[in-house]
Amino acid sequence: MIDFTFPIEELEYFLLIMTRVTCFIFIAPFFSMQNTPARVRIGLGFFVSILLYYMTEPHVYPVFDTVWDMAVVILKEAAAGLIIGLGANLCTSIVLFSGHIVDMEMGFAMASQMDPTTRQQATLTGVYYQNMVMLLMMITGMYQYFISALAETFILIPVGMPNFNFDSLLSSFVQFLGDYMIIGMRICLPVFCTVMLLNAILGILAKVAPQMNMFAVGIQLKVFTGLSVLFVTVALLPNAANLVFTQMKRMIVAFVEGMM
Repeated sequence: MIDFTFPIEELEYFLLIMTRVTCFIFIAPFFSMQNTPARVRIGLGFFVSILLYYMTEPHVYPVFDTVWDMAVVILKEAAAGLIIGLGANLCTSIVLFSGHIVDMEMGFAMASQMDPTTRQQATLTGVYYQNMVMLLMMITGMYQYFISALAETFILIPVGMPNFNFDSLLSSFVQFLGDYMIIGMRICLPVFCTVMLLNAILGILAKVAPQMNMFAVGIQLKVFTGLSVLFVTVALLPNAANLVFTQMKRMIVAFVEGMM
């Protein structure tokens, strides 16, 4: 007869692991795409938790004196998973920012569509950049880095023992805001500079030949020039995605250090 009995501490330990894993999958890029069925994400979190449960042996069980102590430990594990996933998810907004700048220069700022990954309204170029980054994330295996980084956190931050250093987390977030603007402008720089140069040429032509309607001509030239630059710079998208992926790694490491 097979004996299926197990200590209650083992179940509590597994549930704490699953709490951190599922919260991470809920918010991390690629795994948190809204077009992914919820059952798939729950099943992925369950099976990843089983693997991490056996990986973290020997188990160090958190001590609970009251129900409130257990609730606090569960909330700390959930917050740890959300913060780690948030560190990577924040970086996906960089490409949306770049796309918004490009569309403002091209005259597409008022045109928007539904972003399938976030189910939010975004500009056309922003959705284009977002889809390309997600595609490159799958091609390069960046999603595997997320799982391996999550597994490493159970070594650096034992189960039930996250220690939140809010000063370190706030400093990392402030530093990200500066990198956010720099990386976003670097991605949209080809279109931004080209259209700005085109505006300067149109301004000179408006003074030289005032009888020409530069407003009507400029709108069409901006759209044509912007689309042409986007087509020419397609080969640069892997480099742009590499900037975003590098920033994701930095943010995950910085947030994990803030909870050690």
